[in-house]
Amino acid sequence: MGELKIISMKLYILVFLFLCLCINQPQPVEDVKTESEIDLPPPQFKGDMSVEEAIRMRRSIRDYQDKSLSVEHVSQLLWAGQGITEGFKRAAPSAGATYPLTLYLVVGEQGVEGLASGIYQYVPKTHSLVLVKPGDFRQRVAAACLGQSFIQEAPVNIVIAAEYERTTVRYGERGERYVHMEAGHVGENIYLQAVALGLGTVVVGAFLDVDLQQVLDLPEEEVPLYVMPVGYPG
Repeated sequence: MGELKIISMKLYILVFLFLCLCINQPQPVEDVKTESEIDLPPPQFKGDMSVEEAIRMRRSIRDYQDKSLSVEHVSQLLWAGQGITEGFKRAAPSAGATYPLTLYLVVGEQGVEGLASGIYQYVPKTHSLVLVKPGDFRQRVAAACLGQSFIQEAPVNIVIAAEYERTTVRYGERGERYVHMEAGHVGENIYLQAVALGLGTVVVGAFLDVDLQQVLDLPEEEVPLYVMPVGYPG
């Protein structure tokens, strides 16, 4: 009788732990397509430059030509950062596949051929853009980045933002470190893809968080981690 009680208690504990684990799982990101989404050209999986050459040629570029990017280039950059590579797997690794990061694209006037100026959110599942708000916000983004003028001069800026809770709900405080690691993975992917396309970029971490959040109209739970201006090297 005593052994049965012990077995029953162990089963109860196992069921309890299983239910707790299920409750604490992060919910999948809602990537439901809307009428306001702009489809991007499909990414290319073979380029003219090897990974080794892109690594060798990678530099931090802060001087950009006054030249528009093609929408194909924008598509490729965003895919390299957060795009779907197979099933629901993305181009950059994520702790526990929690995917806490979101990419925002700040497009200047005539910054991208065939795309109006504005702030856009990248939707990985549908490989598309959603307009957050129209207009050229590069000057305000540069001001939030402590007046770094090259941000305003680049035709586009990619902002990496994070919702920490998607990862910390599973990993606790340690999850914050995992989010920062993931931002580094994404940033390097964009760096190397830019080089392979003949473009230049740099990662910017010096900015006023609240000011940048306001410019981008980020949800309250999201914080910016990186700003990456992209353009043809000057």
